[in-house]
Amino acid sequence: MRRGRDTAGTMGAAGTRGATLAAEIEEALRLLIRGGLPVRLECWDGSAAGPVGAPVLRLRSPAALRRQLWAPGELGAAQAYVAGEIDIPGDLLEGMTHLWKVIRERELAGSRPGPRALARLAGLAARNGALGPRPPRPESQAVVRGRLHSPLRDRAVISHHYDLPTDFYALILDESMAYSCGWFPSGPPSRGANVGGDADSDPGAVLAAAQAAKFALVARELGLQPGMRLLDIGCGWGSMAIAAAATHGVQVTGVTISEEQQRFARGRAKREGVADLVDIRVQDYRELAEERASFDAVVSLEMGEHVGDTRYPLYARTLHDCVRPGGRVLVQQMSRAGRHPGGGPFIESFIAPDMSMRPAGRTLDLLTGSGLELVSVRSLREHYAWTAEQWRRRFLASRVEVVARWGEKMARVWDLYLAGGTRSFAEGRMGVEQFVLRRPGEVSPGCP
Repeated sequence: MRRGRDTAGTMGAAGTRGATLAAEIEEALRLLIRGGLPVRLECWDGSAAGPVGAPVLRLRSPAALRRQLWAPGELGAAQAYVAGEIDIPGDLLEGMTHLWKVIRERELAGSRPGPRALARLAGLAARNGALGPRPPRPESQAVVRGRLHSPLRDRAVISHHYDLPTDFYALILDESMAYSCGWFPSGPPSRGANVGGDADSDPGAVLAAAQAAKFALVARELGLQPGMRLLDIGCGWGSMAIAAAATHGVQVTGVTISEEQQRFARGRAKREGVADLVDIRVQDYRELAEERASFDAVVSLEMGEHVGDTRYPLYARTLHDCVRPGGRVLVQQMSRAGRHPGGGPFIESFIAPDMSMRPAGRTLDLLTGSGLELVSVRSLREHYAWTAEQWRRRFLASRVEVVARWGEKMARVWDLYLAGGTRSFAEGRMGVEQFVLRRPGEVSPGCP
């Protein structure tokens, strides 16, 4: 990562004047961050403050300050980064790791600017031409309307993230197009300090092996056998459905509310010779009432986070009702504690609006409250850190192409998303669990 340099004294009169700006910003933040700057701050006029050698935070224009007055904290900072008003030269993941270390050491989690800090920032902004109307939100920030978790709003939310061209996701995911946590049965890709693994390894091959292992694990937990009927709720690009059909001879119905995902999944099933076994529908889980007890097994991989707290009992009941008595259900779902069940202001605004996570125990209560009984729980938290880092490595290798085809702002959104997700799972701020459940009733011979 590029490290800071002491610019004071090297930029002449402009640098001397600018040094006051950087020092003022540091002083305005001192009470809020309980000490001096943990990063090297470089301002648009050439000034600098903070420790030399620390990761660099560069404010490129007064708009970066204005964002913080209108949206203090994470959201304003994310908007400024996506808009290019803030730069973080070098490795973003390294910078985030450093910042979270400071946040833990100073016990800053959840801190927000108080009136005194905001007043200082407002005065500083006024003296430096940063006051003005609210800056426009970046085009890549989601705008959703309608009643929370209504079918129409849910489709708009899913479309915002998942209806990007499949070519975009193909640059990040492995060839199976699985967009959920992989399974590394032999442990992490590398024993090094970086969760990303061996720099010489091929992240696409690492991901493909981890996803294939995950598909095999799911099939084993569900007891899939030729001729069985499997329902995949939130099937994405059809990776689990196609693997189950191709490897186990299972008849699969997959449902998604993304037309882009349906188009790709149907085409891939045809190319792989399993179109007769795989039916991919654009269908909401709430429209599955007629499928009562129609399936021998049900799987739902990282879809429950999008259901919402008020709708989750209905989602759990749908899982219960669609599987036959004695059949198994596997739910893989992210978990999170704290005051941001959606993952924080950035995730909730740019990636997955309306997403809702909770501690694993509360999700289990909701699942068993539907009438399902617990068979087992498996934590995959570390596996998600390893998965996300491989996605990140593939993204960074293709970043120039991403910028050329979808723009710098989209690339910056994914810079933040993949680096932040990797650290959140690596440091335990988020988790992911596989819940294996069973609908009570007679179990057919040969089933687990």
